[in-house]
Amino acid sequence: MKKRKRRLIISGALFAAALVVSAVLPDEPWAGWLQLAAFLQAYIFTAHKVLFKAVRNISYGKIFDENFLMAVASIGAFFIGEYPEAVAVMLFYQVGELFEDYAVGKSRKSIADLMNIRPDYANLKLADGTVEKTDPDRVKPGDVIIIRPGEKVPLDGVILSGASMVDTAALTGESVPRDVCEGSEILSGCINLNGLLEVGVTKEFGQSTVNRILELVENATSQKARTENFITRFAAVYTPVVVITAVLLAVVPPLVSEGAAFADWLYRALNFLVVSCPCALVISVPLGFFGGIGAASKAGVLVKGSNYLEAAAHAEYVVMDKTGTLTKGVFEVEKIVPCGGLSAEEMLCLAASAEGGSNHPISLSLLRAAGEAGLELTTAENVEEIAGHGLSVDVSGRHVLAGNGRLMELKGISYEEACEPGTVVHIAVDGSYAGYILIADQLKDDAAMAVGGLKEAGIRTVMLTGDNSTAAEVVGKTVGIDQIFAELLPEDKVIRVEELLAAKSRKGKLIFVGDGINDAPVLARADVGVAMGGLGSDAAIEAADVVIMQDEPSKLLDLMQIAKKTLAVVRQNIVFALGVKLLVLILSALGFANMWAAVFADVGVSMIAIINSMRLLKE
Repeated sequence: MKKRKRRLIISGALFAAALVVSAVLPDEPWAGWLQLAAFLQAYIFTAHKVLFKAVRNISYGKIFDENFLMAVASIGAFFIGEYPEAVAVMLFYQVGELFEDYAVGKSRKSIADLMNIRPDYANLKLADGTVEKTDPDRVKPGDVIIIRPGEKVPLDGVILSGASMVDTAALTGESVPRDVCEGSEILSGCINLNGLLEVGVTKEFGQSTVNRILELVENATSQKARTENFITRFAAVYTPVVVITAVLLAVVPPLVSEGAAFADWLYRALNFLVVSCPCALVISVPLGFFGGIGAASKAGVLVKGSNYLEAAAHAEYVVMDKTGTLTKGVFEVEKIVPCGGLSAEEMLCLAASAEGGSNHPISLSLLRAAGEAGLELTTAENVEEIAGHGLSVDVSGRHVLAGNGRLMELKGISYEEACEPGTVVHIAVDGSYAGYILIADQLKDDAAMAVGGLKEAGIRTVMLTGDNSTAAEVVGKTVGIDQIFAELLPEDKVIRVEELLAAKSRKGKLIFVGDGINDAPVLARADVGVAMGGLGSDAAIEAADVVIMQDEPSKLLDLMQIAKKTLAVVRQNIVFALGVKLLVLILSALGFANMWAAVFADVGVSMIAIINSMRLLKE
């Protein structure tokens, strides 16, 4: 972009210098050659890339494009001695391409961060009991691997011995770690948080979950159809028609009429080509989208290309993840249910004291709630972490158990089942059940408004989440989601999106909104992938076509409103540019318009298109 700007500045300076030279030259025979040299120098510097593209495309069999038309028209202007016009139209064409670069020039970056979930090695247990660090590709189904605390799970398998908590965020997008123990299935791409695990491998590395995610991203990106540039499509018809018309204009009148001078009609034909230069269209279309992209940026929505803005205006389905998209991804104490002699405050104080030394999200939510309640915590003693179950500690001389239902069963304590969505922490004090604390994710403040606005616009809403069905149903019904699919892995999400893509109308588009690494394949596969930028993973942001920078789902409504206004402005620019162009072409063919009139009309149309497009920035 900097090189293009620098080239345009130099081109403008050379053009201005040529105009000055032309104005001060005396009326001498040699002055014409000096004038030609001055404008030719400016022309070559300005147009050399366009001329090169035209010649290259002709060699590839692609003759009639905007580069060819610009080359023929500007060279024709040189042949009939209209040097300033030849350089001017090429200069304005380059300005149009600069605006186009701003609108659609940046392609998406590679999803480098997603590669971080690919494990580098596997700890293979050999027949003699020793452990060898090896490449995951060398491990076969039936082999046994060891996964130490803090290591990535390299291959899919079943736990043979050990218990732990695993971080599944890379696969499901859920921030709460899951308990696993002997007999549990474990997927590659997870992170083992605490216990030592011995795992029997069930799949080769090429078929493992983590490898399939990477392949999904690659395949989904390749399946997404890219919108061709409007001018290129239009020029495929417009250019050959203009060239053929110009040839007929130069040849036919002198052949059928004795009074028609060939030189006069040749001038009209070349003038016709200059008039037909698509400068106004080249500027008006991408500049309209550029204005829309600028308006979206002001609203906190980053759009990576004009084709995605256009697609958003035709949304038929909006598919959303749950955690981090509709919910905050921050867990808070939802309810405290005492079932013994303790009060809610006493239960919270004991639970927070017991969890005080942990940085687990559940522990942090308990500590945060205790702090907000102004409770004074006590340092826990004799802390015993029972993997996959919870904690056994002493607090102020009282023995406290805090964990899941399996911990209560392990200690022989009867407890009350909680059927509400969320994570339940059961509390027992001195061997007696004291009650439970419900911890749940919180809805974003504008989630219901966003879904309601989408439904009012006639857009069908769908939720795809890796969370459990109960939690998904509660969130979905609260905000008004039309259709809910829960407990999905990344490949399941892609399958669901493929089904929705097949069900939508031909012109309708599907938007997917997500925030995690696990959403990257679906973000890439959707017509428009939208990432929640603030809390979203870097991989999701790189895979997405649109990034909502403030993590507000209601920004989707702003995006669609801006997209529809942008398309309206672009259509206005196209109709106006083509209308003026057609009028001046007719006047040119009749001999009533010279090249300066054509250039002026083209520049005038461009300026009006610019002003019209700038209205979008005031939205």
